[in-house]
Amino acid sequence: MHKPTRINKYITSTGLYSRKAADRLVQKGLVLIDGELAKLGDKVLDGAEVTVDGKIIQPITDAETIVIALNKPVGIVCTAAKTDARNIVDFVAHDSRVFPIGRLDKDSQGLIFLTNKSDLADKILRSGNRHEKEYLVTVNKAITGEFIAGMSGGVPVLGEVTKACKVIRE
Repeated sequence: MHKPTRINKYITSTGLYSRKAADRLVQKGLVLIDGELAKLGDKVLDGAEVTVDGKIIQPITDAETIVIALNKPVGIVCTAAKTDARNIVDFVAHDSRVFPIGRLDKDSQGLIFLTNKSDLADKILRSGNRHEKEYLVTVNKAITGEFIAGMSGGVPVLGEVTKACKVIRE
């Protein structure tokens, strides 16, 4: 038997909705667990029937899992937001709902994975799992020892300092 799953995580495990969308569905009263109106934070037990707007939903099976390895070109934005005309989801144009695992900047190119399975994305992105990431970066300025030391110690990004890392001049 599996441990109970929070309702928003259960809904995202179907591959149909994001976690935010799942929360909105619950708040709008469109989600039932075994016929009872769901509330944020409710747990889903094994064997429970979950419906969204009257339709039964179930988590994605391993056979239904989609993983796409993409060499993202420059100019594509790693977002599923339809407000960005050059978003990665429209670029891939897959029949099923997929989303990027992580991100690469718009001005970057390189390997990125997309999936329909939120648990897979969580396992890859969770910093506690200590997955190594490698970036090859071209810059338009001299790379000094001071620059390498500064990058190695972590840099401020969006109000937080990145973890220390290994920086090598190629």
